[in-house]
Amino acid sequence: MALVPPPSTSPPISNAPEWSVGDLASALKRTLEDAFGHVRLRGEISGYRGQHGSGHAYFSLKDGTARIDAVVWKGTFNRLRQRPQEGLEVVATGRITTFAGKSSYQIVVETLEPAGIGAWMALLEERKRVLSAEGLFAAERKRAIPYLPRVVGVVTSPTGAVIRDILHRLEDRFRRPVLVWPVRVQGEGAAEEIATAIRGFNALLPNGAIPRPDVLIVARGGGSIEDLWPFNEEIVVRAAAESAIPLISAVGHETDTTLIDFVSDRRAPTPTGAAEMAVPVRADLIAEIRDLGHRQREAVQRRLDREGSDLRALLRAMPGADAFLSAKRQRLDLAEARLMPALAGNARDYRVRFGRLLDRLGRHPPELRLTQARGRLALVADRPHSALRNYAARKGEALAYLGRRLVVAREQTLVRARSEAVRRKERLGALDARLGQAARRLLERRADRLASFASLLGSLSYRAVLARGFALVRDEEGAPIRAAASAMPGQRLSLEFADGTLLARTEASDAPTPGGAEPPKRKRQSRKTVETPPQQSLFEL
Repeated sequence: MALVPPPSTSPPISNAPEWSVGDLASALKRTLEDAFGHVRLRGEISGYRGQHGSGHAYFSLKDGTARIDAVVWKGTFNRLRQRPQEGLEVVATGRITTFAGKSSYQIVVETLEPAGIGAWMALLEERKRVLSAEGLFAAERKRAIPYLPRVVGVVTSPTGAVIRDILHRLEDRFRRPVLVWPVRVQGEGAAEEIATAIRGFNALLPNGAIPRPDVLIVARGGGSIEDLWPFNEEIVVRAAAESAIPLISAVGHETDTTLIDFVSDRRAPTPTGAAEMAVPVRADLIAEIRDLGHRQREAVQRRLDREGSDLRALLRAMPGADAFLSAKRQRLDLAEARLMPALAGNARDYRVRFGRLLDRLGRHPPELRLTQARGRLALVADRPHSALRNYAARKGEALAYLGRRLVVAREQTLVRARSEAVRRKERLGALDARLGQAARRLLERRADRLASFASLLGSLSYRAVLARGFALVRDEEGAPIRAAASAMPGQRLSLEFADGTLLARTEASDAPTPGGAEPPKRKRQSRKTVETPPQQSLFEL
């Protein structure tokens, strides 16, 4: 008996290759990355909420018509020249790729920079507001520039006209030793090099092998706001604020303003002006010193003349030496007259006191007092030894009494410990017996419950129906077929019996369908079509 469904009017199965979801996603990813491997996108940042817990950053770039997801990996985020900010219009450079988990495409950002002068200025004003609120631009933080520094430090590019102008101006005004820390003044990494140079000069020891500068000049020629942007970076501004060496900023032309100008101790309109602020003019200084020396000599001479005149006047008003010494001589004569009687009276007093001492020593000789002391010592000679023996005897009796008490207490403690051990052993035995009974009862209940579940499963399982002679019909995908009309001609079927599974293929049949309805007529095939294979058995494997 063959199970053959009525002819179907559905279109024939296509011979197009099948794709898995993963293969299709990989093919789309390769196609998109090959076509748009490296792009620059301009748009407004949207949905930025800071770095994720993993360190990555996720946001979107949008314009008036569309938006694209963007991601910045953790390692790239720390190297970004411009950090993402909500609502900032930027130009992002990166590669386009897909994210198969959401069936979407995104840009992996490698660099980020503001788009247009307006965005640069807005970012500059915002950063200026934040740093000003921290007090980095306060006037009380400004320090005076040394009048004549011993060493001048310069942070600038080693090539170009800036360093030549500074050295030429220093040579003209006042030749001073110059230390140049070469850095890049624009482009990627320039801000980090400038900040490192400022901190490096401050790290030098005052009397080390490399002398520490007394003043720093941070200089650069003119340029666009993008070229001057490294001097607006927060790392450079904070390094200048932390500098213990007075700092002069000379960035750009006189009309150019950067954030380092606000935090530096002096701002020069040009690099040449910075050199003029750093040192005075040597010829003017020599002339001023010569004039001051001449004025000093004249002032000293006038002071000497005035003091000499005053001294001569005082000498004329001063009395003679005899007037000063006459009173002293009189006091000396009076003291000499009183000295001899005073010495004689003092000697008499000491003779009387010495006689009294000799009389007392005669009445109470030292030998008698020594004999009396030896007698008192003989009386108390044996008393310390007897007291010590009595004290040792009392302590020995007390120790013996304590020893007897400790022996009795030890025996009582051992008896109590043995009885406590016996009680705990009996209690453990009782608990062990109760635990065994509870475990046996629990196992019996679980076994009864498992048996009831097995019985219920046997009564409800479809395999009991198969055991009564029925079969379960499934298609190639394993879905059950509940009606003959659901099967298609030539379709492979799986017949599951109680003792195994067989494979079969459906065949066309001219038998009438249930209910007396005529089966739908099949369309006549063209002679050019391939003939259908001969019918096979329903139970063909």
